[in-house]
Amino acid sequence: MNKERTAWSLPGIATFVILVAAAVLLVGLMIWYISQVLVPAGESVGIAELAGITLIVVAFIAVCIGFGGLTPVNPNEARALVFVGHYAGTLREQGLHWVNPFTTRKRISVRVRNFETSKLKVNDFDGNPIEIAAIVVWKVTDTAEALFEVDDYENFVHVQAESALRNLAMTHPYDTHRDDQRALRSNPVEIADQLRTEIQDRLAKAGVEVIEARISHLAYAPEIANAMLRRQQANAVIAARSRIVEGAVGMVEMALEQLSSKGVVELDEERKAQMVSNLLVVLCSEHETQPVVNTGTLYA
Repeated sequence: MNKERTAWSLPGIATFVILVAAAVLLVGLMIWYISQVLVPAGESVGIAELAGITLIVVAFIAVCIGFGGLTPVNPNEARALVFVGHYAGTLREQGLHWVNPFTTRKRISVRVRNFETSKLKVNDFDGNPIEIAAIVVWKVTDTAEALFEVDDYENFVHVQAESALRNLAMTHPYDTHRDDQRALRSNPVEIADQLRTEIQDRLAKAGVEVIEARISHLAYAPEIANAMLRRQQANAVIAARSRIVEGAVGMVEMALEQLSSKGVVELDEERKAQMVSNLLVVLCSEHETQPVVNTGTLYA
């Protein structure tokens, strides 16, 4: 497995100055050699003279090739070097570098990037068809793994993110009224953390870090949207009424205990039952109740 390492390089600006100086020197030497050696020799040019001009020309060509090793690295950018089929390291420090001019330099961005997945239509944990999409924020942390361990790391990130999102939707219900069960709509923070972790696990070999992942679209599929809306409303009403009844029973119990402990009134079982009935009607009714003054007795 390829792991990122720092590539060998020389300071680019200093190397550029040296190459320019060498090129100027060689051009001047070439002009001097032609005018002072080859021209006066005329037709009697020998092997030594030809070897001298050949050496100067070869040196000039080598200097020109050396200019090809100058490699700029922009901020939040990296250059992965490949030499004769082998990974030779990565340049991350911004600025001008000089490397082996025969290496292939692959540019790769290490900026923070984000994308939104397409809207996926899947069945949730309860079997209800839903539409779901997510926003994923990511960046490359290991350039060697991103370039050489997967084919087209950007497409790999997109595909794996959608796969993780689909799996998440299938293992959680859209909504629930149970406190011990996570739901896509009711627990956005926990679901976002789980989604980020699941995507990161799938991208472990791609040299990519998932910074954030969160659901951006969540809805029932159009064919069941109306029915599920009525179901949600009914569940909400049932949950609210259950809480109201629970609170009303507690209030009635407290009222009876205080009346008894403070000796305000002595109630037999029948009167207690009547009082409980009246209090529950008042506390659980959806409309305002009208008081009725009883001037008689329960036994009249």
